[in-house]
Amino acid sequence: MVCDRCIKVLRDELHHNNIALKQIELGRLRLDIEGDGEIEKLESLLEKNGFSVIDSTDEKLTEQVKIELIKALKELPLEIKTKLSTHLANTLGVEYSKISKVFSFTEGITIEKYFIKLKIEKVKELIQAKELNFTEMAQLLDYRHINHLSRQFKSETGMSLSAYKSQQKNFRNSLDQIV
Repeated sequence: MVCDRCIKVLRDELHHNNIALKQIELGRLRLDIEGDGEIEKLESLLEKNGFSVIDSTDEKLTEQVKIELIKALKELPLEIKTKLSTHLANTLGVEYSKISKVFSFTEGITIEKYFIKLKIEKVKELIQAKELNFTEMAQLLDYRHINHLSRQFKSETGMSLSAYKSQQKNFRNSLDQIV
């Protein structure tokens, strides 16, 4: 689960299937399961909706990284006061070298590149909202200069910020499809 819509879908599906939900948040469910039949029903429900149970510790750590980065971009301005590596290590309670190695192995991309991709998706969202200019967007996302954002945007999307803004159709990627 990587967004509020994911939570809504699961909450509705669990309610519809009479599975007792104790707690739900990004990436995590707590349920009151009463037997193997309900576990099978849950796994089927998850699969039907494009979700899965994460069993391995490496996949759990990778998912925690994704959730932390998505949470960081949810509220703007971006409020990461330390280096990204320090922030993740402190938040997750794991050495960054391990976090980085596991994430890169699991996803085939570095955490830094993944975070850039998330930030570019956030810029697309802000462009569609039509409330801010590009300089304000850059400042909210903690870019030191608009040129840095412009270069990253062009590198990721193949088009300039202005070209993207002038399109009739805006192409955004679902956060769970970033990697």
